[in-house]
Amino acid sequence: MTQPPPPYPSYPAAPPPPPPAGRWQPERIDPMPGTGFGLVSLRVEPIVSGLAIGSLIAGIGSILVSLLVFCFGLAGSSDGWGGWVAGAFTVLSVLAGVGAMAVGLVARRQIRHSGRTGQVRFSGGGLAIAGISCGAAGAGIALVGLVLSLLLQLSA
Repeated sequence: MTQPPPPYPSYPAAPPPPPPAGRWQPERIDPMPGTGFGLVSLRVEPIVSGLAIGSLIAGIGSILVSLLVFCFGLAGSSDGWGGWVAGAFTVLSVLAGVGAMAVGLVARRQIRHSGRTGQVRFSGGGLAIAGISCGAAGAGIALVGLVLSLLLQLSA
C-alpha cells in the first residue's frame, strides 16, 4: 500500500528578504530571551530642523526690510517723511531680527539635545547660526539706517 500524500505541500524554506537598500538600516538588534526573535531598532536619518530654516528665513527677511529703511529714510529725508517711514520699517526689521535670533537659539538647543536612542535626530546647526547672524545684522543695519535718516532729516 502506498502512503497518502502529506496534507500540505512541502516547500523549501524561503530565505529571509534582504534588508532594504534605502534609509532603513538596523542600528541595534536585541535578542529576546527564550525565543528565536529579536527587537530591531532602526537607524533614523537626521532631518533638518524646521526651526533652523525658519530662523534663516526670518533673518534674511530682516535684512531685506532693513534695506527698505535705508531706501525710504534717504529718499524722504529732504521732504520730512523719511524718518517716520524709516522708523516704521525699523520696528518691523528689529522684530524680525529678534525673532530670528530667538528661534535660532531654540533650534540650536533642539539640535544639541536630539539624537538620543529612539529619538529623531535633527541637523541644521549651520542654518541656525546663519539665521542668528542674519537676524542680528538686519536689526543692526535697520537701526543704523534709522539714525542716519534722522540725522539727514534734522540737517535738511
